[in-house]
Amino acid sequence: MFLRISTLPLLSTFFAELDRYLPRLMEIFRGKGGVAGRKIRHLMAAISKEDTIHTRRACVLKSLCIYLNEDHEKLVKEYLDTDTEAQKSMEQTVMGVYVIQKEGSEPEDDPEDIGVLIEGVEVLSGLGNIAMACALLFGLIYCLNLSYPPELKCSFEVLQKILLNLDGQRLSSKAQFLKNKLNQ
Repeated sequence: MFLRISTLPLLSTFFAELDRYLPRLMEIFRGKGGVAGRKIRHLMAAISKEDTIHTRRACVLKSLCIYLNEDHEKLVKEYLDTDTEAQKSMEQTVMGVYVIQKEGSEPEDDPEDIGVLIEGVEVLSGLGNIAMACALLFGLIYCLNLSYPPELKCSFEVLQKILLNLDGQRLSSKAQFLKNKLNQ
């Protein structure tokens, strides 16, 4: 469906462009100061423990939210499989990616499940990695013509207009600033 609407294959384009921008984004994020910089460095520490493409992509997508002054936990919510409040919290999620970790697992261990929630309903599950879930969430939002969640508006705008180059002529000031930094 995404291909019909945009004439772009979603996953291959999303991952190719994300991978193309990864080194420059990581460099930009490393230069961020203040509280946001500390949060980003804390997230990026996962790469030093397990340097895989999946870890890099997940860290950059979460850091993008922080860089744009948005809460990365609104995009990716992590739960323990023993968390009794997880189901209630998931039902209250408007849009996002969920990650369910096994209790006692190490950060580098594979999660029990990764999926996508829209209006509290699990629409996709068993996705394998956070970047795949983010790409598919973006694709669903785009295909279903849903509004971006207000608390993640800038992050999704960057994914749409900079990463996938869809309707990229008019950018918000935050997205334009990031685009200028990426092109330096």
